[in-house]
Amino acid sequence: MRYIVIGAGAIGSTVAAQLHLADIPVLLIARGEHGAAIRERGLRYFRPSGEQLVRVPVAGSADEVQLESDDVLVLATKTQDTEAVLQEWSWRPAGGGVAAELPVVCLQNGLENERAALRRFRTVFGAALWQPATYVRPGEVSADGGEKPGILWLGQYPAGEDARLARIAEDFRTADFGVQVVPDLLRWKAGKLLANLGNAVEALYGPNRRVSERLEAEARRVLRAAGIPAADLVAESEVPVSLVQVVETPGRPRVGSSTSQSLARGRSVEGDFLNGEIVLLGRLHGVPTPLNEAVQRRLGLAAARGERPGTADISELPSVVPPVLVAADELARELESADPPVLLDVRWALGDPHGHQHYLDGHLPGAVYVDLDTELAAPAVPTEGRHPLPDVEALQAAARRWGISEGSRVVAYDNSGNLAAARAWWLLRWAGVEDVRLLDGGLAAWGGRPQETGPGRTREQGDVVLKPGAMPVLDMDEAATFDGVLLDARAGERYRGEQEPVDPRAGHIPGAVSAPTADNLTPDGRFRSPEELTERFTSLGAADTPVGVYCGSGVTAAHEVAALAVAGIKAALYPGSWSQWSNHPDRPIATGPNP
Repeated sequence: MRYIVIGAGAIGSTVAAQLHLADIPVLLIARGEHGAAIRERGLRYFRPSGEQLVRVPVAGSADEVQLESDDVLVLATKTQDTEAVLQEWSWRPAGGGVAAELPVVCLQNGLENERAALRRFRTVFGAALWQPATYVRPGEVSADGGEKPGILWLGQYPAGEDARLARIAEDFRTADFGVQVVPDLLRWKAGKLLANLGNAVEALYGPNRRVSERLEAEARRVLRAAGIPAADLVAESEVPVSLVQVVETPGRPRVGSSTSQSLARGRSVEGDFLNGEIVLLGRLHGVPTPLNEAVQRRLGLAAARGERPGTADISELPSVVPPVLVAADELARELESADPPVLLDVRWALGDPHGHQHYLDGHLPGAVYVDLDTELAAPAVPTEGRHPLPDVEALQAAARRWGISEGSRVVAYDNSGNLAAARAWWLLRWAGVEDVRLLDGGLAAWGGRPQETGPGRTREQGDVVLKPGAMPVLDMDEAATFDGVLLDARAGERYRGEQEPVDPRAGHIPGAVSAPTADNLTPDGRFRSPEELTERFTSLGAADTPVGVYCGSGVTAAHEVAALAVAGIKAALYPGSWSQWSNHPDRPIATGPNP
């Protein structure tokens, strides 16, 4: 078989060079200055092992090629150019038939190429491709993978058993690529798409892991709603991805991803088929994709304006931290979508041990009950407090049991203005679950909408991996010497030491400022507006300074942290709170209305 490689960028040129060096028949379709340079002087091909001049056969267009019946067309253009390539090549003579009867192999990112090719070509193969390569200048390409120039997870689209797949795989192995034949190509393409979403971020702002992870989490929700599973390319690959670890060629530093390279060259970019693919699927399946939409739009503008890579202002993007609150109307719409959030019913209050019974009597559709004492806290120890932070492994097991997976959206609520539910909100965000919100107003805000009774539905086991440390915490010594404003979220009479119904000593931590968390709420149990909360915390001195919060046992302090977040103020939580402090006789206490 002869391989007609259409597209002579970094990917296509590398593929053509490797095939030619392996004595496998190949023809590279290269246009413009790049094609002219290769035709005249050959391809200067750089690998970490050295430089070679590869005299790969080259043609400028389909008009220069006489196709034969045993040719294979390899699409190595950008995805945005696929349709034009298919129009150019599909109906050209090929042996005794037309090119559309030949097999085509799509080596492009995104999910659109194979589907577009199948509209005309009977036999379509594709690959999720991991191939670090750089277009240097006309006639020069650098393949930067260390031991291998690239890895192909190669399959037929849709699934099939065409015998030519094995032959193509073997040819690419002979050309020194790592190759794994996969029966479920779309799953591997989806996995690669997740990895490609950060390309636009790098091109616009430079590498930003947090934004890239947020884009991926948003995309995973969309893919689940669309019924498209995504492979873990690193964990599931039979070919070690370490074989393509980037090794920069001396004197030829990498420009970055293919998107960065296109932007640097003033070429069109493929954001509409990467981030834009997630936006499309989100719109089709009722899942919001605000961050991918913003990145897609900004990349399109950068390309249209001829901006250089890395020069955009990342502050233009929407906040990568999800909002704290969700209104009942919005939650109702989300529950009707193809990817509803995980609902946590966290009904708990001092002196009321019947939270689970309240749940059985009526709860939001699909909600699971969460026991604050046993699932959102470790067992009480006087010297550690009444609600110490739970063991991360135990919390992870509980979160998976609730149905939380990587990228899940979570909404928590209770029947007390979220004074208890905020513990779940804070704890999950602390453990790395980014999209956790509180139902503003709690169960009362649900109004007359339908509820469920009884034990609730059994949720599918989640797969979330918790990584603690995403929210700041204070230990007892740090609370004692806190250089900022330390807010006491308990009721005023407990702060002043007039009464103490639970803990062994009455009063407050010296220097702490009284800020009862109940004052964050309106009479109907909703959070006050951001403007009102900002005014409140500013009057308490909690503006333009570090802020810490404690309460009786670290529960309502989480509510205070949530209120501060609504006001745009970051705050650290002291989990041990007064229940720990008051159990240490050597710790001083203060009483009265003043810090």
